[in-house]
Amino acid sequence: METKIAVFKGKEVRKTIHNNEWWFSVSDVVEALTDSTDVKQYLKKMRSRDKELNSNWGTICTPLEMKANDNKNRKINCANTEGIFRIIQSIPSPKAEPFKRWLAKVGYERVQEIEDPELATKRSRALYKAKGYPDSWIEKRMRGIAIREELTDEWDERGAESQTDYAILTAEISKATFGITPSEYKELKHLKRENLRDHMNDLELIFSMLGEASTTEITRNRDTQGFPDLKKAAHDGGNVAGVARKQLEKESGRKVISQKNYLPNDEQDVIEE
Repeated sequence: METKIAVFKGKEVRKTIHNNEWWFSVSDVVEALTDSTDVKQYLKKMRSRDKELNSNWGTICTPLEMKANDNKNRKINCANTEGIFRIIQSIPSPKAEPFKRWLAKVGYERVQEIEDPELATKRSRALYKAKGYPDSWIEKRMRGIAIREELTDEWDERGAESQTDYAILTAEISKATFGITPSEYKELKHLKRENLRDHMNDLELIFSMLGEASTTEITRNRDTQGFPDLKKAAHDGGNVAGVARKQLEKESGRKVISQKNYLPNDEQDVIEE
């Protein structure tokens, strides 16, 4: 499953698609509504107060794979819109009503996107635009998303069976393209839950696309089947981009990989490692 990030009043709430609907991280929702510094204890006390909620906890919540703070996939308690509404009933917070409206809107948008997939793309463009990203960057980012989806479709049809497989294959491309894995890349940029590619500059996005597009082309032309051969194709595809990156760095005298986080209007945070 792919972890997405929604934002409510500046608070990040992880969500993922399960059974064709959004499921939300329960701990993220509680943190967003309570500003609690110890969400586990808050949940424990909340369940002890609400006996009916506690007795139905296993029905309301389902452990689903999500990105944890350490960037690894872990089983995290999640609930769908209906389940989150029930949990909110036990949270005495002035933020509850605005959150319910926000949650209903997010759920409704998912229904619309199932009926018209182009809406998801339009909403992504609008979100990046609202954050201040320039059109030129947005075009590269959206093209990168399309290339990524094309690649994962190939992996799915040719023997990749889990998110762990996808993560390993993605890391293989990244190592061959940039010399580092995605998790190492995020550490370099001091990112946690944030999407790495949302903080890449133009050249970083371009070489990411080249590595994944090359992998797709090699995978198809070789008619690659099975995880070991997919991993080899991922390395070879990433290497195409890696050779091009090194040549550019040699000719330009500048590194493509940046320790800076991409920010709109060409502003970037300088991060000392």
